[in-house]
Amino acid sequence: MAVLHPAPRFTLIEGLKSTLTDTLGDWLIEAHEEHGELLLTVKRDNIEDALRTLRDNHNYQQLMEIAGVDYPSRAERFEVVYMLLSVTKNSRIMVKCSASEDTPVPTVTTLWPNAGWLEREVFDMYGVLFAGNTDLRRILTDYGFEGHPFRKDFPLTGYHELRYSEDEKRVVYEPVELAQDLRQFDFMSPWEGADYVLPGDEKADIPPVDEPTTTESPKQTGAGAKTDKHAAEKVSAGAPAEEESDKDAPPPDPTEDREDRAKRKGKTTDTAKATQPKKGDIKETDA
Repeated sequence: MAVLHPAPRFTLIEGLKSTLTDTLGDWLIEAHEEHGELLLTVKRDNIEDALRTLRDNHNYQQLMEIAGVDYPSRAERFEVVYMLLSVTKNSRIMVKCSASEDTPVPTVTTLWPNAGWLEREVFDMYGVLFAGNTDLRRILTDYGFEGHPFRKDFPLTGYHELRYSEDEKRVVYEPVELAQDLRQFDFMSPWEGADYVLPGDEKADIPPVDEPTTTESPKQTGAGAKTDKHAAEKVSAGAPAEEESDKDAPPPDPTEDREDRAKRKGKTTDTAKATQPKKGDIKETDA
């Protein structure tokens, strides 16, 4: 016998916005629906009270995640986003509040024990402080790490690099030193060509020729009887090899027609035939 779960198969979001808006009251700054979920913006000082109300009165039992967002141009550059799940209603909502570098956010470890590690992650990556968290330490970066990697103004290469030193037999931290300037790569199609002038391409600035230039007379091409006479002259004229060579000497005979070579070839063939053993000369030997 199948037992039906009381939770609906599909999330019911109709009327949820007005219900939670009335519940949160003055704690709520804004509420809007996005991508099929409800997003609530709450005042920072009231974030713990708002989340407790959603947990106890509206069955959002589980804290699934705490995420950070960085907007450097804002006065309060950080947003802390809490993602809640109602198992009985099959409903997910997001609650967020804003913070700056020196304005702590109230901890929610009093509501969910797993918030301790999630708040440590946001602190490590963004530098957001959580008032009331008794164990606010870095959780992803190494000991002695400086800065917060998920901030938009954090350099891509970081501030320090580590390596293992064979001389000291330990891991050494030292400031980042780039062997060359940070290179910028583009992934444009080589068949279509780049939109910019490549360094060292002097031909890129030459305007295209609308009409080709043609010569009007042979004088402009350098052709003529004088040029033909100069081309007929030998480049090797006057060279020692050219003067010492006998122009009337007959060419040498082919080596295959020489009698001494033919006799020597025949003699070699006869010798090879004489040294080959005959069929009757092969004797069997005892093993």
